[in-house]
Amino acid sequence: MNNTDIIYGRNAVTEFLRSGRTADKAFVQRGEREGSIRKIISLLKEGQIPFTETDKESLDRLCDGKRHQGVVIRAAVRDYVSIEEILERARMKGEDPFVILLDGTEDPYNLGAVIRTANVVGAHGVIIPKRRAAGLTATVMKVSAGALNYTPVARVSNLNQAIAKLKAAGLWIVCGDMDGTSMYETDLTGPTGLIIGNEGAGVSRLVRENADFTVRIPMRGEINSLNASVSCAVLSYEIMRQRTGKKPEVKA
Repeated sequence: MNNTDIIYGRNAVTEFLRSGRTADKAFVQRGEREGSIRKIISLLKEGQIPFTETDKESLDRLCDGKRHQGVVIRAAVRDYVSIEEILERARMKGEDPFVILLDGTEDPYNLGAVIRTANVVGAHGVIIPKRRAAGLTATVMKVSAGALNYTPVARVSNLNQAIAKLKAAGLWIVCGDMDGTSMYETDLTGPTGLIIGNEGAGVSRLVRENADFTVRIPMRGEINSLNASVSCAVLSYEIMRQRTGKKPEVKA
């Protein structure tokens, strides 16, 4: 764990939360509910910041053995934005919105790679859920190769509600799924939201049902699956190709 995104100690955590800065996740020592810890938990709930109860040894590891006083916060290295801000970004560019939604991507390396892909294909933003998913840590920033500085990320409490909001804004929601129609046989032009599933379980049933249609990546080898970030890259480039009506440009 990179200490640049770790806040620990009751006073430091309290001031961090009061400042309004964005947090990825909090960890509270199991059984601690008295005094300032109770106030911290209240602030976490008020800020809708997910937190996990854990043992002292785990907290020790999170902050390299430093005195944490029963609470540790993993701060986000970049502020999250709203869905409206992502859509406004597309409007300001005069482009049909292209948004990538991640249904529970837990590996920060995959999240960083997706953000990097989102930037190079011209996606206007990425949407991730608050729970059971990686957040914007220092690892994600590093893997994104700086793309996180340019590509906004929204974090939502309910991905299905986010899908409904995007549909209301005129986007077609496409779900990457092995049982879908070939991406080469699907019209992926126009305002688009692309859903990529969890590394192991794929896209959850309800999220898949809320998509307008599903698409698959044609495969010819002996295995029939790709890493989540690779799947995102392949589908995103097909969306880019169809939107531009030509093969993606290659920079020298």
